[in-house]
Amino acid sequence: MQKNTSVHYNKLLFFVIVLVAIFSGNAQQDPQYTQYMYNTQVINPAYAGSKDVLSFGLLYRTQWVGLEGAPKTGTFTIDSPIGSLDKMGLGLTIVRDELGPSINSNITADYSYSINTSLTSQLSFGIKAGVDILDVDFSRLNIADPGDIFETNIENKVSPQIGAGIYFNTYKFYAGLSVPNFLDTDHFDESTLIDPETSQSIGSSTAKDRLHYFFIAGYVFDLGENLKFKPATMFKAVAGSPLQADMSFNFLLYEKLTLGTGYRWDAALSALAGFQFTDQIFIGFGYDFATTEIKSYSGGSYEFMLRFDVFNKPERILTPRFF
Repeated sequence: MQKNTSVHYNKLLFFVIVLVAIFSGNAQQDPQYTQYMYNTQVINPAYAGSKDVLSFGLLYRTQWVGLEGAPKTGTFTIDSPIGSLDKMGLGLTIVRDELGPSINSNITADYSYSINTSLTSQLSFGIKAGVDILDVDFSRLNIADPGDIFETNIENKVSPQIGAGIYFNTYKFYAGLSVPNFLDTDHFDESTLIDPETSQSIGSSTAKDRLHYFFIAGYVFDLGENLKFKPATMFKAVAGSPLQADMSFNFLLYEKLTLGTGYRWDAALSALAGFQFTDQIFIGFGYDFATTEIKSYSGGSYEFMLRFDVFNKPERILTPRFF
């Protein structure tokens, strides 16, 4: 009898440890993107309106294909300059991130205000405000002995989100610094584990948001009449986690075809491709090949994106930006 109790306890403890690891990772690490250079508004609200067009963006990412419970992320953005002087930008960002039994959704409004620092450059300040919604369905876990904390699902737990950023750009260079969420929020209620033999508390499953700091930068080099080269980078810093660094190198041929590669420090190699079908429509694709041990268990990560721009100024079509 003692042996059966011990086996049951060990199984329960194992699943709780896995669950805590999932939620802690999710709370401390925002979704990652290979095509971050085209998905800037998600992490930096100051980007809203910077393209001087009404722009719609869709992105879908499936990470570590073949690994059960691996992350799946979808984003939708819309932004546009507002006001007669194009000093302000307004946007909407929706992110849905699925990880194991959890679905984390963010809905935020993005506002920016820009100052012209020269005839060809501007500095923008942005604020992001909205809600974070968490759902957890424990029935999606393969639990041998269900019970305890697995009996109560988490449904539509709403938390506020407030973030800010700055963004500087010219027609060839950009750089930005942002914190998408300043609030330190509990993601779900505390549930304490009890050792059945000693009746003592052995831990807690509460997860908290941590501040994420993002720095992005890129520059476009004209290598010829029909060839441009853009190196870009993104650094993400989170308290308690290693610094994450992404680097990418993209070529734009004839203002139509984009080909490139990327590297996520100590994590993955990437291949990127995109095509500007019309002046309004851009489609992009990214693939990550893991460089860690997880490559033995998954078929890599895939990312697809669609951008649609509505031009209200004809001159913007003649001078398309590479970001």
